[in-house]
Amino acid sequence: MNKSSFIKINPADSVVVCLSPISKGTIINVDNEEIHVLQDTPAGHKILVKDTPKGTDIIKYGYPIGHALSDLKAGEWINENNLKTNLEGTLSYKYEPVNEKLNIEKVNRTFNGYVRKNGEVGIRNEVWVVPTVGCVNGIAEKLSSQLEKETGLEGIDAVHAWHHNYGCSQLSEDHENTRKVLRDIVLHPNAGAVLVVGLGCENNQPADFEKMLGDYDKERIRFMVAQDVKGNEVEEGMKILRELYAIAKEDKRTECPLSELRVGLKCGGSDGFSGITANPLVGELSDFIVAQGGTSILTEVPEMFGAETILMNRCETPELFDKTVKLVNDFKEYFLSHGEPVGENPSPGNKAGGISTLEDKALGCTQKCGRAPVSGVLGYGERLQVKGLNLLSAPGNDLVASTALASSGCQIVLFTTGRGTPFGTFIPTMKISTNTNLYNNKSNWIDFNAGELIEGVDMPTLLQKFVDKIISVANGEPTCNEKNGYREISIFKNGVTL
Repeated sequence: MNKSSFIKINPADSVVVCLSPISKGTIINVDNEEIHVLQDTPAGHKILVKDTPKGTDIIKYGYPIGHALSDLKAGEWINENNLKTNLEGTLSYKYEPVNEKLNIEKVNRTFNGYVRKNGEVGIRNEVWVVPTVGCVNGIAEKLSSQLEKETGLEGIDAVHAWHHNYGCSQLSEDHENTRKVLRDIVLHPNAGAVLVVGLGCENNQPADFEKMLGDYDKERIRFMVAQDVKGNEVEEGMKILRELYAIAKEDKRTECPLSELRVGLKCGGSDGFSGITANPLVGELSDFIVAQGGTSILTEVPEMFGAETILMNRCETPELFDKTVKLVNDFKEYFLSHGEPVGENPSPGNKAGGISTLEDKALGCTQKCGRAPVSGVLGYGERLQVKGLNLLSAPGNDLVASTALASSGCQIVLFTTGRGTPFGTFIPTMKISTNTNLYNNKSNWIDFNAGELIEGVDMPTLLQKFVDKIISVANGEPTCNEKNGYREISIFKNGVTL
């Protein structure tokens, strides 16, 4: 068997990962040792390279990904049937800072964005209709559809109504989470103009919600409360939207430094190649953006479990370390408060793709944020405060996490996937495939192929190609989700419904 048919990611690993299917009876040479493969093993899956007694940790990426459920022999296919997570409950952590220098030079690259009145930069110029409550979703949709039909989108990138089910019958933190995310959408720089549509009797009262916006641009952000309109609210809403459109269509792109770029880091439908191709590529991109003075944001806190100490020790200060510990343990407490185990992950699709435990998933997942120090930690619904690498509190759910990244201020989400997914959130959601088969089979979903990394293309070459693609998207090139019109928001529901 040619060595290129598998990879040993870290010298300390007790498994190798198949880069292509390996048949039972095949002999592979690992560290000058001949290993007889004992089962047919699919691509992306793991083969044990040394005998391992029951209860012993199995190592991948240089870290434990769980323990053996029985005595295992070298050559066995390692999967969820013979490997179990080590995760349980909350933990205490010790700050052991790691200060790694990136040594990435600044380059003379720019993108063409829309500079807003408050200095923030958008990469799209769209008109949005934002309901304060789900009861007016239909009105919002009718308004956006009518404006699009009237204008033909001349001079702007899109018109969209952001449907959601909330804004009423919520209490406490759950209600505030909804209000924060809707606030963040209204203030997002990818919108050239926004009409906020309220009903009038909802918990999320439009007048109180308006106060959350602070000193906002009243020319470009307008309000309409349907119950207060005398007569047809759609006619009244169209009058406002026509005025907003007339303003937004005059906006022009201007040259902006890469320090103004803010990218969200997300993965979904991960497979055994995620931690070998797409996630490391996005990690290199994240480090590059940070080195240019820009920003990247990592979320999916439950998919940090098992790799959290790597992130904690990259925190720039003890205060950030404490915030990261709280970020992780709060999410574990959330699981435990509902009687759920903290390690009930990965998904069926993950397992089919070669990911066997949450640690296995997390160690691959966290590679998306490269090696940069952690400069900021954000709560759910909080807006970005500092540049550099930030951690954001949100669950792993693809729609909820991507919406949270966009809400924090990211202009684009970089979404790695081994299984494929068509969706997008309210900002461009760029899909990066972990393997070439997916890229070829779902070219209508996938924007970039990281599978080339196991086909002879080196990381620096592919990274340069990836940077060029990111800048093209920032300059206005539509992502696949935008071309397809697959765009939606999803807000984290964590409380009772009245």
